[in-house]
Amino acid sequence: MRLCKVIGSVTAAVKHPAYFGLTLMIVQPLDATSMEEKGSSILAVDTVQAGPGDQVLVMSEGSGVRQILKTSPTSSPIRSVIVGIVDVVTLDEDASV
Repeated sequence: MRLCKVIGSVTAAVKHPAYFGLTLMIVQPLDATSMEEKGSSILAVDTVQAGPGDQVLVMSEGSGVRQILKTSPTSSPIRSVIVGIVDVVTLDEDASV
């Protein structure tokens, strides 16, 4: 799972049938210690009604994503799903991430 920040949404008039009825968000991965942007942004299906500016948990593991969305491995091109909205991130002083 990744800690990310929602930076936008996507509207698509033409899309794979697996995306019908789902909300697509643009999320930016964050470094857990500095909370700075890390890497490239990704698209994720929103299952928790997140909004721009929210810090979220994003699952990008194929099997877990399919289980959450209840789809078959051969019918879904969906790779990332927002599974939680983060309220607070707290690290111990000697923790390593």
